[in-house]
Amino acid sequence: MSSELKLVNITKKFEADTMNEKVALDHLSLTVKPGEFVTVLGSNGSGKSTMFNVILGSIFPDEGKIFLGGKDITKQKDYKRALNIGCLFQNPLRGTAPNLTIEENLALAYTRKASPSFFALNKKDSAYFREVLSTLGMGLEDRMKTKMGLLSGGQRQAASLLMATIAKPELLLLDEHTAALDPGAAQKVMELTKKIVEESKITTLMITHDMDYALEYGSRTIMLDAGKIVMDLTGNERKEMTTGRLAELFYGKSRRKKENGFS
Repeated sequence: MSSELKLVNITKKFEADTMNEKVALDHLSLTVKPGEFVTVLGSNGSGKSTMFNVILGSIFPDEGKIFLGGKDITKQKDYKRALNIGCLFQNPLRGTAPNLTIEENLALAYTRKASPSFFALNKKDSAYFREVLSTLGMGLEDRMKTKMGLLSGGQRQAASLLMATIAKPELLLLDEHTAALDPGAAQKVMELTKKIVEESKITTLMITHDMDYALEYGSRTIMLDAGKIVMDLTGNERKEMTTGRLAELFYGKSRRKKENGFS
C-alpha cells in the first residue's frame, strides 16, 4: 500500500564545524502524497543523493524528521526501512545477487516483506514470476533460470525494477536507473517504470538528468540546489514548461554554483 512521504526541515552537514564543512541538505521540507510520482532534478552536489540516502536510512539527518505513512522513521535502521522502501540504482547489478537466477532474485524480493529470513521457491510462485516477467516484453519469462549477471543491462534493470516493486513497497526510489543504458533499453525500462508505478499506485521519487523524462513522467517535478528545493512544478505550470526552458533553469543554477566556488 502506497504511503505519504514527508520530510520536515531536514539538514545534513558533512565535516561539520571544520573548514571543509559542506551543507548537503539545508532545512529541506517535502511532502509526497500517496501514489504521487515525482521527478527530481539537480546538478552534482545539489543534495539529490543525500536526500535519497537520508530517506533510505543510509545516513541520518543532523536535524529534522522523516515520516512514511505517518510513522516517524527518522532514526529507524536502514534494513528495517528496506521492508517498505524499494530502490533502484544506476548500476544494473546493485541490489541484486548476480550469481543467483532471475527466479531466485525475485523470490528473495517477494518474500522479504513477509519474513526477511524466509526464502522458498514453489510452483505457484514460479508461475506468478513467469506471468509477471511476460508483461515486460523482453523474453525474460523464458530465462528464469539464467543468472542475473548474464543478462544485458536493460534486462537486468527490468528484472531489478520488478524486484524493487514485487512486494508492493510503500515508497519507490529511482536513482538515475536508466543512465547506464543505451537509448532503446532506457526507453523500454522507462515505459515499464510508468506502467508499474501507475498500476500499483506506488509513491515514487525519480532522480534524472534527462529533461524529457523529468517532464514526461509523473505529475510533479522538483529541482534541488544547494540542499534546498528551488523549483516545484505541478499542474498547468508543468504542462506548459518546455525542456528548453527547464534546461536553462537547470544549467543556469549549475553555472552560478560554479561561479560561487562550488563543484
